[in-house]
Amino acid sequence: MDTIFALASARGKAGVAVIRVSGSAAFRVGEALCGDLPAERGVRLIRNAAGQPLDQALVLRFRDGHSFTGEPVVEFQVHGSVAVIHAVLGRLGEFEGVRIAEPGEFTRRALENNRLDLAQVEGLADLIEAETEAQRAQSFRVLSGALGKKAEGWRKDLIRAAALLEATIDFADEDVPEDVAPEVLQLIDKVRASLEEERVGAGIAERIREGFEVAIVGPPNAGKSTLLNALAGRDAAITSEIAGTTRDVIEVRMDLGGLPVTVLDTAGLREAEDKVEEIGIERAVARAEQADLRVFLTADGSRGVGLEPQPEDIVVAGKADLGADGFAISGKTGAGLEELVQRVQSVLERRAARAGTAIRARHALAIRRASEALARGRAEVELGADRSEIAAEELRAAIRALDSLVGRVDVEMILDEIFASFCLGK
Repeated sequence: MDTIFALASARGKAGVAVIRVSGSAAFRVGEALCGDLPAERGVRLIRNAAGQPLDQALVLRFRDGHSFTGEPVVEFQVHGSVAVIHAVLGRLGEFEGVRIAEPGEFTRRALENNRLDLAQVEGLADLIEAETEAQRAQSFRVLSGALGKKAEGWRKDLIRAAALLEATIDFADEDVPEDVAPEVLQLIDKVRASLEEERVGAGIAERIREGFEVAIVGPPNAGKSTLLNALAGRDAAITSEIAGTTRDVIEVRMDLGGLPVTVLDTAGLREAEDKVEEIGIERAVARAEQADLRVFLTADGSRGVGLEPQPEDIVVAGKADLGADGFAISGKTGAGLEELVQRVQSVLERRAARAGTAIRARHALAIRRASEALARGRAEVELGADRSEIAAEELRAAIRALDSLVGRVDVEMILDEIFASFCLGK
């Protein structure tokens, strides 16, 4: 394989820029630039082909099997000026068999060299994109191998169950010393229960990854747009005393206690007076129904038409500055705003606490396929020993589905999609 190099830090001016070289020729290239390489780390003068100095850098050497990619790696921590970066990258491009890395190629080599499994690669991609504390914690958990460890435990139990069934097949013409069905069923039930728990948590984990949606709904002139502006800290929506001002769904992305949240301002819920307002109300109802949580802002006790609160939805009176009984808020004065935010945050935090380590739709699909195969296998086991061969095959199907979680099988079709999202130096 070619030796590859790239800028591993962000482009543009910085105090320090990191340039990474990975592959069999990394040490040879490093010595050509520095004269000699430190055993692990040290300051060296980097020179061009004519021996002229380019920069003084902290140089790190990683031996084969001890680097991120699993290959010999040299990293140059140079001064982060555009000119220095350009000069060093230009010098690296002069060597035969050494080329600029493609997006995600360092991480792809880490996968191919068994430094990371596929789920960890996805966790790393999410960690790079993380905007909130909850996203960071979740993606780092996956990067640390939590999902792979669970998958390995499920796999171990299912291999044990399949082996027991296959023993009854191998000794079908002889007396088997004991009935293996009870232990097999116990192992299947144990794994299925864990898979179901993970499947439920996958939906929550995906919401943390993509962001929760909170819809503000209610009748016209309840103060929905004013509330959105107060939450956003800017004029994101037009406010007016004229009923029906908001005709479309307005979205504002924010960090709410470490959780990624998109707050939706929707059209006032009432009987439409024209076709345009009717379309806006239809969109408002559709988006509100899909949202993770709804805040019903009431006006004179009315919540508007077309929607009913769900168990965890929040009902609050609007325009508290004009006088209101009970829990009320005012986007103008900020009265009750902190309490509303705390209530929304409390609901979403309770849901986030149920998040699993499976964080993508691909993970949920693999878990579902495994669970369905186990259900079929369980039914075959209950039909008796003469169905052991079919039951064992269903267990093997479940194992293959779980193997796809960490990249043991069926990875080529999704590798290009995953690595396309990586930056050049990762």
